[in-house]
Amino acid sequence: MPLVARTSLRTVCSCLALYAGIVALLPKALDANDNPNVVVILTDDQGWGDLSLNGNTNLSTPNIDSLARDGASFDRFYVCPVCSPTRAEFLTGRYHPRSGVYSTSAGGERMNLGEMTIGDTFQAAGYATGAFGKWHNGMQYPYHPNGRGFDEYYGFCSGHWGDYFSPPLEHNGKIVKGDSFIIDDLTNKAMAFMEANKDKPFFAYLPYNTPHSPMQVPDRFWDKFKDKELAMHNRDPKKENIGHIRCALAMCENIDWNVGRILEKLDSLGIGDNTIVVYFCDNGPNGTRWNGGMKGRKGSTDEGGVRSPLLMRWPGHIPGGMKVIPIAAAIDLLPTLAELADVPIASQKPLDGTSLKPLFAPGELLWPNRTIISHWNKKVSVRNQRYRLDHQGKLFDIKADPGQNTDVSKRHPDLFAKLTKEAETFRREVLEGYNDDDRPFLIGHSEYKYTQIPARDGTARGNIKRSNRFPNCSFFSNWISVDDKITWESEVGATGNYEVELHYACPKPDIGSTIELSFNDDKLVSKIAEAHDPPLRGDENDRVKRQESYVKDFKAMSLGTIQLQKGQGTLTLRATEMPGKQVMEFRLLMLTRVSD
Repeated sequence: MPLVARTSLRTVCSCLALYAGIVALLPKALDANDNPNVVVILTDDQGWGDLSLNGNTNLSTPNIDSLARDGASFDRFYVCPVCSPTRAEFLTGRYHPRSGVYSTSAGGERMNLGEMTIGDTFQAAGYATGAFGKWHNGMQYPYHPNGRGFDEYYGFCSGHWGDYFSPPLEHNGKIVKGDSFIIDDLTNKAMAFMEANKDKPFFAYLPYNTPHSPMQVPDRFWDKFKDKELAMHNRDPKKENIGHIRCALAMCENIDWNVGRILEKLDSLGIGDNTIVVYFCDNGPNGTRWNGGMKGRKGSTDEGGVRSPLLMRWPGHIPGGMKVIPIAAAIDLLPTLAELADVPIASQKPLDGTSLKPLFAPGELLWPNRTIISHWNKKVSVRNQRYRLDHQGKLFDIKADPGQNTDVSKRHPDLFAKLTKEAETFRREVLEGYNDDDRPFLIGHSEYKYTQIPARDGTARGNIKRSNRFPNCSFFSNWISVDDKITWESEVGATGNYEVELHYACPKPDIGSTIELSFNDDKLVSKIAEAHDPPLRGDENDRVKRQESYVKDFKAMSLGTIQLQKGQGTLTLRATEMPGKQVMEFRLLMLTRVSD
């Protein structure tokens, strides 16, 4: 069992302890001076090695590094190999398969509606709650962040986005236009939320979407890196894409700049000392670059694919400069933050995570030698304090062999058997029916006005093709026959009238198609009467060539109002007449509830 070294906290006099005991018996009222604010920053595709704090001299991240200087840094903190599972584990305190998350797109990223989130926990306790950034755990309400405990939401709900400069985003379900570079914009909105709620406790979640591709960053950050000679390289330097690395590092320095802005804002509002600030990443790096010599990157259950920094600052409560040695994981953050803030956990389901608060107390603590499971795409890896059993059944001593080069399973047969059994138990008890999904896409909820129905979630029938093999932020094209159609297996939550807006593109020679939107017996017929033929774009801001879909500036057109009856069925978009060579290119339907 590992021992934890700590520094002393301020002592508490006995009269205050007595007073606290009396107050604990009274009904609790939240007070911004007593209940800490919470700011959680989660970055996307940033690896453990993408911080100067961890020894990378290719970049400088002084603001993020300051969180370790003024608070605690965790030596071995684990997340999932990819993004939506990590988000789900942070939000629920439970391994992601338990919540129904099995994919990163097309509905598989959604958390089951029976799950209660960290947003629910703090909202129920009277906190103002806001999320600003990439949600990636469901789009249609109540999978939407506004239905998962967040009063305020600004960002995008998909898994990645096609353009980072003033892109279309959403604010509490309504489509809006972003303002400038997306990370700067998200930070601005989050800081405005903090200022608006400075006199009451708030919980602000900032799931940034960089350095995930497309590789885009403002000139002031790119100019520093575009010709930079890199001093530190991956364990397999032949696989490095130098341009991609340079841009990823520039994006990380942009993140650091925005973290600095947040810390300055908290201080200027006079609430820095009573705000818990948390920083971590969602998976390993999205490219082959320096990562401390560890094996694996994004998508891998090896150490380099799932090790993330975790930095936590709360002046006067978490000792500055503390290095926490016991292993921890994203599943631990919900119980930890709830206990630090002294709020009850909303979920009645058993958590897989445990509170890390005892690790911040003074003195030495005997801490259980726990195990943490890493899983993705049927690969299961098990980590205890020193060893990792990988998905192939090989055992590695990470302390002695951080690069996972030597299988030591024969040297430690009892440990090998124990960890193997834990992996088998996880497969049997947690992964049973892992990707069996019959959940419909939800349309129209009595408590929410907007429903986005994107191409990402649709099924193309006939000749229709997706603009890219990665569904997130894609659109449909090659709609060349009246026999073609797009369908969504859906459920209308509340009978009512809904205004329908279509986001499309169509060249002038092909306008005139009659289109029909139907759900069971409910139908709406309209016509593509106005040409809109924008070019593909996005590459004008790319620093390196992307893999995902390029985007278009699609036009929003009113289809009219449809009355939908509550129940399950298939939402179908098809053409009944097509005078040209194609019907249109399709991006999105937006339904707005107007009446019962």
